[in-house]
Amino acid sequence: KQLDAHSLKPEQMIISDDIIMEIIQHYTREAGVRELERYIAKLCRKTVLAILKEKVESVTIDQDKLVEFLGKAPFDHTKKLPRPQVGVVTGMAYTQFGGDILPIEVNYFEGKGNLIVTGRLGDVMKESASIAFDYVKANAKHYEIDPAIFSKIDLHIHVPEGAVPKDGPSAGITMTTAIVSALTRREVRSDVAMTGEVTLRGNVLPIGGLKEKSISAHRSGIKKVIIPQENVRDLDELPKIVLDEITFIPVQHVDEVIDVALVEKSHVA
Repeated sequence: KQLDAHSLKPEQMIISDDIIMEIIQHYTREAGVRELERYIAKLCRKTVLAILKEKVESVTIDQDKLVEFLGKAPFDHTKKLPRPQVGVVTGMAYTQFGGDILPIEVNYFEGKGNLIVTGRLGDVMKESASIAFDYVKANAKHYEIDPAIFSKIDLHIHVPEGAVPKDGPSAGITMTTAIVSALTRREVRSDVAMTGEVTLRGNVLPIGGLKEKSISAHRSGIKKVIIPQENVRDLDELPKIVLDEITFIPVQHVDEVIDVALVEKSHVA
């Protein structure tokens, strides 16, 4: 459409699918394709100018030409964690632009048993953090955590990209896993993402937006996704490529999440 609008033949502006994907992932954040079309129109205008000024027959839009024509990419595409880490778990978020993966970090230090939550979280997400913390405290011995530690430390949960507002209950199992990982010093597998609400008894409740979340996990290189058992019915809505390349693990209790997500023995001293 834009080639026609700018009187360009397909052979005059050569652009690969990879470059179009680069624009989608790093230049746009939208529910539709209007911004994408504007960027493609801009490439067409710049191509026409180059053909007229530089007397060339065609322009190939590669990575360098993309930055020259559109400027530096304004968005960073979220990728999975590069390696297993202690206290860092990959959650999954539903946003107005679709889905995204959401790393959640937990650390602790000497204190008096306080819970600190940061990252511009809404009330529901703050409640999830409190439920996750209280669940781990109530079941400390089960996870081989000394219950006495809770009166000696402050625990900090942070969801990066603090300028972006976040809310919803579906990070419950992610926060619980991150807390257990931090307090037991067991690493979390980097190829696993998860979504699910958690109760004070450790039960995992269903969530919304599984399709969008799963597509974003696939795009980010995730190979295993932990989901609530009740969300299995939603799997038939997912694209075939996502179902073929991601192993979905349904769970009913947070113990099942811990067994899948945590490395048996940490390499961290």
